[in-house]
Amino acid sequence: MLNSSENAAIMGYPMRASRFVLSAVCVGAVSVAVAQNASDSLPSAPSAVIQEEQKKAQPPAPVTTPAAPAPQTHEKPTELTNTPPAAVSNPPNHQEPPAATAPAPTPTPAQAPKDDVDESLITIRRAVDEVNVIFTVTDKHGRFVKDLKRNDFKVVDDAKPALEIKSFRSETDLPLQVGLLVDASNSVRDRFKFEQESAIEFLNQMIRPKSDRAFVIGFDVTPEVTQDFTESTELLSKGVRSLRPGGGTAMYDALYFACRDKLLKAPSRGTVRRAIILLSDGDDNQSHVSREEAIEMAQRAEVIVYTISTNITGARAKGDKILERIAEATGGRSFFPFQIRDVADAFAEIQDELRSQYALSYKPADFRQDGRYRTIEILAADKKSLRVRARRGYYAPAQ
Repeated sequence: MLNSSENAAIMGYPMRASRFVLSAVCVGAVSVAVAQNASDSLPSAPSAVIQEEQKKAQPPAPVTTPAAPAPQTHEKPTELTNTPPAAVSNPPNHQEPPAATAPAPTPTPAQAPKDDVDESLITIRRAVDEVNVIFTVTDKHGRFVKDLKRNDFKVVDDAKPALEIKSFRSETDLPLQVGLLVDASNSVRDRFKFEQESAIEFLNQMIRPKSDRAFVIGFDVTPEVTQDFTESTELLSKGVRSLRPGGGTAMYDALYFACRDKLLKAPSRGTVRRAIILLSDGDDNQSHVSREEAIEMAQRAEVIVYTISTNITGARAKGDKILERIAEATGGRSFFPFQIRDVADAFAEIQDELRSQYALSYKPADFRQDGRYRTIEILAADKKSLRVRARRGYYAPAQ
C-alpha cells in the first residue's frame, strides 16, 4: 500500500510528461513555420550570389527538423499540380544557391539513373578545356546555308583567335532538349487557345522519339511545369492543353527556372542542343530576378532562346524589345507576328532553324578558370554575303 508522498509522485509524473510532450510539439510547429517562410521567394541569380551568401550565412531553417521537406514541397511557387512526381524535385525556389557556380548539378534520381549522372559530370569536365558552340549561317536573303565546312570559319574567343577548332559538324541529327515556356497570364487570354494549338503542332513535328526530349512550363505569377521532360508528343500535347490563363506575369522567373532547374540539370550523353521557345508579350511585373539575371542563367546553361511575341497590335511595345534582347543575347531569334495566325509560321521557322544548325568545339587561347564572362565571335570566310548567329559569350568555370 502506497503512502501519501508516493501517490503524489505517481500522480505528478503524467502531468510533467504531458507538459514535456506539449513543449516538444510547440518547438516542432515553430520549426515547420520557419521552414515554410524560408522557401517563399526564388533564390538570387548568379550575379547576386555573393550578397545572398552574406545574408544566408546561417544554416536554413529546414535543416533543423526532418519534417521540413514536406511543407517545402507544397509551399513553393511552382507547386507542380499537373506534373509527374519527378518534377517536384526541381522547384524554382530551392534553398541552395543557383547552379551557376557548378555548371551541371547532379540531377535527382527520378530524372536519370546514377550512370547517366556520372557521364554528365564527365562531359562537363571536358568542357573546361573545350567550348561548344551551336550556330546558324544565313545568306544575305535570310536563307539557311547548310553545306559549309570547318575551314570556312574562324573563332575569336575573348578577342583572341582560338588555338584550335577541335570538332565541326552539321547538327541536323544532334539530340535536342527543348523547353516550351507559355505565358498564361491574363494579358494573353484572348489569343491563348490559338497559341496552344500552334505550340502543339510545333512539338508534334519537332520532337523525334528516342532522340529529342521536351518539357512544358506555363507561367503567370509563378512557373508551373505541366509536363516534365519526355519524348512523348501525346504527353506534351496534354501538358500544353492543361495550361489555364490567369494572374500576373513572372517571365524572367520562368526563364531562370527553366534554364537552371531543367536544362542545366538534365543528364545527357555527349553534346546536345538546348533551346527554349518563349511565347509571351514580354511584359513582366512579378519576377524576383531581373532580365539580365535570367539572360545570364541562359548563357550559363548554354541555351538558345527563341521568343515569339503575342503582341499583335502592329506596333513595337516595350515587351517586344525585351524579347528581342533575350533572343539576341543567347544566339536565338525573336518573332513578331502581325496576326494571331502568324504564330504558327513563327513556330515553323524555328523548327527549320533547329534543323539547320552547325556545332563546333574549340580550345581557347589564354584560358583561365576564373568564372569570368568571355565573348565568342564566329567569323565566316565570306563575311560579306554570310551572317553567323551564335551566343555572344559564356562564363568560364571557377576554380
